[in-house]
Amino acid sequence: MDDKELAEKTKQTAQLYFDGVKNEDKPYSLWRYFDKELAKQMSLYITGTMYAREKIPHPTRQLVTVGALCAMYRPDELKLHIHAALNVGCTTEEIAEAIFQTGIYAGVPASNKALAVLKDVLEERESTS
Repeated sequence: MDDKELAEKTKQTAQLYFDGVKNEDKPYSLWRYFDKELAKQMSLYITGTMYAREKIPHPTRQLVTVGALCAMYRPDELKLHIHAALNVGCTTEEIAEAIFQTGIYAGVPASNKALAVLKDVLEERESTS
């Protein structure tokens, strides 16, 4: 894939995952603040290469991501990826189930925090629709 194709794939994947997410909530905005070129390179790799892979469907990829972020207790990043999971077609029930499943291994406090983030995202999306 040439640079132009990668840039287009990055743009398409970012739109699929992060449409409707406030710019200040996107890591890319933070990266750009400090280093525009590095932000571009990270975005091309993460969004254009990794997230765009088609080895597993996008909803599955996002449920895996939600589980990992729940387990690592990363609520800010989790919020972003709950939005992404909903954007690619995951249901609220599927996301909650991934969080409950993760709680078995990561602990109830981690799953409780993740469920609170899910609730906040749902309320935020409801208020803007």
